Amino acid sequence: MHGSAPRPQTLRLSAATLALAALVPLAACAGADDEPSIVVTTNILGDVVENLVGDDAEVTVLMKPNADPHSFGISAKEAGAMESADLIIGNGLGLEEGLSTNLDNARSEGVPVLAVGEHIDAIDYATGGSAGTPDPHFWTDPARMVDAVDTITSALGEEVGADLAEAIEPSADSYRDRLIALDSEIEAIAEGIPAGDRKLVTNHHVFGYFAERFDFEVIGAVLPSGTTLASPSAADLEQLARTVEEAGVATIFADSSQPQRLAQALSDEVDLDVDVTPLFSESLTEAEGEAGTYIDMQTANAARIAEGLAPNTITETGKREQ
Repeated sequence: MHGSAPRPQTLRLSAATLALAALVPLAACAGADDEPSIVVTTNILGDVVENLVGDDAEVTVLMKPNADPHSFGISAKEAGAMESADLIIGNGLGLEEGLSTNLDNARSEGVPVLAVGEHIDAIDYATGGSAGTPDPHFWTDPARMVDAVDTITSALGEEVGADLAEAIEPSADSYRDRLIALDSEIEAIAEGIPAGDRKLVTNHHVFGYFAERFDFEVIGAVLPSGTTLASPSAADLEQLARTVEEAGVATIFADSSQPQRLAQALSDEVDLDVDVTPLFSESLTEAEGEAGTYIDMQTANAARIAEGLAPNTITETGKREQ
């Protein structure tokens, strides 16, 4: 009898051990199911990131369709998502003017923040109130967006983990190829516009990278600044009107996400038949819209620019993309 007494205790210990062992794989599975949380400030970069990570990470895009990246705000829930994210991806170079406090709060919580614009070959504004400061609108150059993809994929590997970097490698390669094809397509459209007609007047200074890449000249902007939050004076509008007249510009391009009143006012000042054409310069549209993705946005803009500046010489590529 004395020899058999310990058996119940031994059995109880074995049961507890088995129960504990059963919990370990469950916990491991729960951890494996947790997706990395990535917050992206603008919808343009949001589309790029979503193309890269697919279902391998949870992506929250803060900027809504047709919004203005210079002035959009976020909800308290979205601010909380920033402070608990594994990585925040932003444009940088002063673009997200309304998010500076939220980004600082996230950094104070130890969240890594990638400002993509600080890792590409940025150019400075040449004229206007922003002259001499970095231009944040690098997405108007598809070649620089290839550099942006490289920057983002590197940050995902360093800040989120090597497993994610390995998982998205095929999609990153595929998206780079699509951007290279986009660059060639826009180049073909631009070549259909006579060199003397490649003169841009826009709502504000947003197409500097596009002009540099595809050999255009930006001769002026309704808002003499790199931000939509600036205001022109009557003298600014008068001076730009005379510049447009002298250059014989056929079309003024306005931001699709901004009221076109000022661009129309400039058009009315010019003693020429000048059209006002909206471009998707700062924001994507809803998914079903004409600029629902970054690539769609770029091809639509190139076709509108070609049609506006040289309607009789637009390339066949541009016609197909209208």
